[in-house]
Amino acid sequence: MKREKLYKIGEVMQYSGLSRQTLHNYTVAGLIHEARRTISGHRLYDETVFDRLEQIKILQSKNYTLTQIKKILEQQESPK
Repeated sequence: MKREKLYKIGEVMQYSGLSRQTLHNYTVAGLIHEARRTISGHRLYDETVFDRLEQIKILQSKNYTLTQIKKILEQQESPK
């Protein structure tokens, strides 16, 4: 059985180059989602967060607002 790798916020910061505050803001805004929380309440993210952050960076480089980005990402997730 393969165990899923979960990343602490510090690891996501390290690999993505984003600040803790930015990641927190993205989580609160619903742009990224935690996979689960530790017993002490710390957020853990799965590997899909990195693809999602890359999508956000690309859309931001095209001057989309976070509200617009959220709508685009939600449209990509919804079944057609």
